[in-house]
Amino acid sequence: MTQYVYSFGPGASDGSAALRNLLGGKGANLAEMASIGLPVPPGFTITTEVCTAYYDNGHRYPSDLAEQAQAALAKIEATTGRKFGDKHKPLLVSVRSGARVSMPGMMDTVLNLGLNDVTVQGLAEGAGDARFAWDSYRRFIQMYGSVVLDVPHHRFEDIIEHVKQDKGVSEDTQLSAQDWHRVVESYKDVVHAETGKPFPQDPQDQLWGAIGAVFGSWMNQRAVTYRRLHDIPADWGTAVNVQAMVFGNMGNDCGTGVCFTRDPSTGLNAFYGEYLLNAQGEDVVAGIRTPLPLSETYAKPGETSLERAMPDAYAELVRVRDVLERHYRDMQDIEFTIERGKLYMLQTRNGKRTAAAGVRMAVEMAQAGLIDEREAVRRINPQSLDQLLHPTLDPKAPRRKLSSGLPASPGAASGIAVFSADEAEMRSQKGESVILVRIETSPEDIHGMHAARGILTTRGGMTSHAAVVARGMGRPCVAGAGGLHVDYAAKTLSAGGVTVQAGEMLTIDGATGEIFVGAVPMIEPALSGEFSILMGWADEFRRLKVRANAETPLDAETARKFGAEGIGLSRTEHMFFDPERIGAVRQMIMAGDERGRRLALDRLLPFQRRDFTDLFRIMAGMPVTIRLLDPPLHEFLPHGEAELAEIAEALGMNTAAIHQRAAELAETNPMLGHRGCRLGISFPEIYEMQARAIFEAALDIAVETGHAPVPEIMIPLVGLKRELEITRGQIETVAQAVFTERGAKIAYSIGTMIELPRAAITADTIATAADFFSFGTNDLTQTVFGLSRDDAGKFLPRYIETGILAKDPFVTLDIEGVGAMVRIAAEKGRSVKPDLKLGICGEHGGDPASIAFCEEIGLDYVSCSPYRVPVARLAAAQAAIGAGTDRTA
Repeated sequence: MTQYVYSFGPGASDGSAALRNLLGGKGANLAEMASIGLPVPPGFTITTEVCTAYYDNGHRYPSDLAEQAQAALAKIEATTGRKFGDKHKPLLVSVRSGARVSMPGMMDTVLNLGLNDVTVQGLAEGAGDARFAWDSYRRFIQMYGSVVLDVPHHRFEDIIEHVKQDKGVSEDTQLSAQDWHRVVESYKDVVHAETGKPFPQDPQDQLWGAIGAVFGSWMNQRAVTYRRLHDIPADWGTAVNVQAMVFGNMGNDCGTGVCFTRDPSTGLNAFYGEYLLNAQGEDVVAGIRTPLPLSETYAKPGETSLERAMPDAYAELVRVRDVLERHYRDMQDIEFTIERGKLYMLQTRNGKRTAAAGVRMAVEMAQAGLIDEREAVRRINPQSLDQLLHPTLDPKAPRRKLSSGLPASPGAASGIAVFSADEAEMRSQKGESVILVRIETSPEDIHGMHAARGILTTRGGMTSHAAVVARGMGRPCVAGAGGLHVDYAAKTLSAGGVTVQAGEMLTIDGATGEIFVGAVPMIEPALSGEFSILMGWADEFRRLKVRANAETPLDAETARKFGAEGIGLSRTEHMFFDPERIGAVRQMIMAGDERGRRLALDRLLPFQRRDFTDLFRIMAGMPVTIRLLDPPLHEFLPHGEAELAEIAEALGMNTAAIHQRAAELAETNPMLGHRGCRLGISFPEIYEMQARAIFEAALDIAVETGHAPVPEIMIPLVGLKRELEITRGQIETVAQAVFTERGAKIAYSIGTMIELPRAAITADTIATAADFFSFGTNDLTQTVFGLSRDDAGKFLPRYIETGILAKDPFVTLDIEGVGAMVRIAAEKGRSVKPDLKLGICGEHGGDPASIAFCEEIGLDYVSCSPYRVPVARLAAAQAAIGAGTDRTA
């Protein structure tokens, strides 16, 4: 018989942390905590296999699941001395989700399950507190009604607000037992009105309804969106955890909270968290009440920390903190409840953190001997480094402060204020930068939070939904800005007599919690300290070299700052659009013969030479791969009548002649037309000018610095060996001429970009004429798939949503198809030239999954945009460690 239910609790647990994939993260860690002697309320976990079976079999459970669940429930009863559904000593349980990776707030939870019109009396008698019992019952109906019965959440909230208005109070804690009894009766009326049925009174019906809702929530829209954003497979499923309730809302010797063993925003090795007295867990996470700090370290004047309010419980929590961090060897995110002074652990998991905090923690843990340097490198998600590589507010810039809140997720962002997740997504898709402004966020806002540059809420603390999700996404966030008033109907936020309308600019600083009217200038980040240490370790492990795609001095300087080891792609056509030279380019295009083209190219030569001189100087002897002109010539001509008339006047030609030449250059499919090496063969003088500029610049730098640069000249769009032989011959002729004129030589190499399937298939032939291959995976993806990157946006999102493609092939390399072409070319090329240098220069050069493939097939380097260089360095190290090819192995 397959075991579908695993019990956990004091003394013994069926599972452990090793069964994470089966029990989910929450269930596995509850079992693990219980097994190491921590105070965990008893419970059981229904495995992820049941979730898979549930969806594979038309929402039906395995036949023996109910029997196993009842046996596990009996164990909880025996441990607690309470009976499920008993009118005197009722057992109440929570029902929670638990996927193998943390998905905060994405799936559903039900607390206080087992309460009904009879058991509520037993709870009141046992606790000696009728108010607590009726408050717990109304919470249960509200959660169960929303999660299981699909009753709109606002229907319940409206009732509470109405009762508070009647009583003339503002806080839930000011309502009496009679008030909550009244709320419960109104809740039951709402449920009956919305569903046509009375609220279920049988605890067994309640239990299976909640279990079904949790499994059902695996496929709700917010969970589906979260999985898509974080690359979590749908077939992993979720587990369900059923656990005996402990209560933080039984009085002022009770409480609940969320804490982190280190500061998740900064990485500081200090106990960090928040709690609420006389509350249940959802009060903290949902941001319904603004919580208090856990320790005196973070307490502000007037705030009572848990350390001061309950010193014994706090001391026990500090002990647990140390036990968990040493046991898991990582920062832990802990949920706890204190019931009448006794501490209970409800969850632990590896805590989400900002990139800066993650780097600091990994380095400090390695230096303390908790983990080794290899584990420190493996622990950081390369993509998260993006959070460290973007601008922050310029401290010298003028600003107009509107208000402030909690610094929930660091970084700064400016954008127009929007007040709904849908509008945030819509405006972002139009290219607008937006700040999502909400009173509080909920999981339904996930798509808008992802689309926004930053998030601002007026409620909630540092562990609220907005804060946790923003940190995970790397979005700046200011939470709990209670001084702001948000009016959804008017689409405004205001403070101190200042009002910001929807569509007006706003700036938030997630590092300080400040909010400003208008846009505030930004500055580039400074990378040092722990970041430099971590990247140094990564460089020790990685085998792949990392270069940058750069053609401007700023690009090259940025690349060097981030640790690039050369330029893997310099696209010379980008240089031609400079206002100083576009006229000469157009003159060359319009020329009717070779002599006219050469005159125009002579004007371009000094510009190109200066371009290459700048790059060689900045890269200081590192390899620089320069791709000769690639796009078709018509791309350099404007399309509007006014601009065409300007060109005609500048060149002394009539407009009709300009139109005729533009018509001659027009192509039906220019991506596959007269471009790349085909231009160099048709108009050899173009490549000759560029080659002369390269060699003259290299010789100039050799004289200037005493160190000769290493130019690598790349011929684009080669599909035939003869194309490369012809263009290579042109370049070598120019090289010899320049060396003779200057009386000096430098080393150089000539290779090609592999971006056509034919080039990949015949790479062994082409390699005989090449010193290196660089895989242009942007165009190779287009030509292998037979699609245009510019037009694919019309259908690719649908392909990804429906699972036709797992990922966008222009973001992550298609290993099965495009990757196969790269592998074939690499193997064939090196079969005839074992020392053939191989690299990749498409956008995939900065994608961690694609970099792992490059490591697997033995490429020599990857090249990516300058800001992706640190990402590529770290990903290359992780790929080498994973493949067992790291340089220290």
